[in-house]
Amino acid sequence: MITTRRTYMPLATYPEAAADEAILAAAGFAMSLGGALEVTTFSVDIPRVQSPLAGLLIDIPGLVQAAEDKSKSECARLQSLIGGLGAPPAVNCTSRKILLSGLLDAAAAEARYYDLAVLPWSREEASAQNLIEAVVFGSGRPAILVPSSARPPARLDHIAIAWDASRVAARALGDALPLLAEGGRVTVLTVGDEKPLAGAALASLLASSLEKRGVKAHPIEITLGENTIAQALQEKALAEGAQMLAMGGFGHSRLRDFVLGGATTGVFAELRLPVLLSH
Repeated sequence: MITTRRTYMPLATYPEAAADEAILAAAGFAMSLGGALEVTTFSVDIPRVQSPLAGLLIDIPGLVQAAEDKSKSECARLQSLIGGLGAPPAVNCTSRKILLSGLLDAAAAEARYYDLAVLPWSREEASAQNLIEAVVFGSGRPAILVPSSARPPARLDHIAIAWDASRVAARALGDALPLLAEGGRVTVLTVGDEKPLAGAALASLLASSLEKRGVKAHPIEITLGENTIAQALQEKALAEGAQMLAMGGFGHSRLRDFVLGGATTGVFAELRLPVLLSH
């Protein structure tokens, strides 16, 4: 049976959309995986609060209407931006108007109908980070975060996997391997001084297992030094030439620290390559 991979990219427009560069980078990366890219832009419906003082000092109804109009206009602009990348069925972009309070849940629920989600990473826009959190934790699907600096590969033929032999790391591996192009290779990264591990030579054990399954693999054990785990993993993945880092080693609380922590205090202060997260 021949199946078509379907990749989902939700885009919030209120209060601001993610930067165009990040959106184009994420869309380009998704297209390099093959299959179809489905984009949903969300415009917001902001409930009106009735108050006798609402219009006395500030035209609150007018401000709310202006915010809704801006959100709707951004949807149209983003549809045009995405439309320039390709035509249906390879690329399809639709828009949904939804109550502001229900936007994040709607994106997570919609993502469940796809093979994976690809999300533009933005340090500045809180709406983009909130959307990432909702999809990563609420969809049950793997999500790839793509920074604006990422350049889409012709094909995905080299991935790095952060491996600690945990259940969530195995899930990340299982989510990432189907994306690897035929004849591609895997770099297995194990951090030796970050936490107690389940055994010795874990990277070599996984690499050997992958080789027996017909996947080229190379084990590397790294140490943190003065780096954070995110810095160490990304630096080594980039140094080895990997096009994507896959990881599931962060449990719920630590991954949530990354998403909620923002650009300055989160685990990923700077995203330097596409990262697949499985939760």
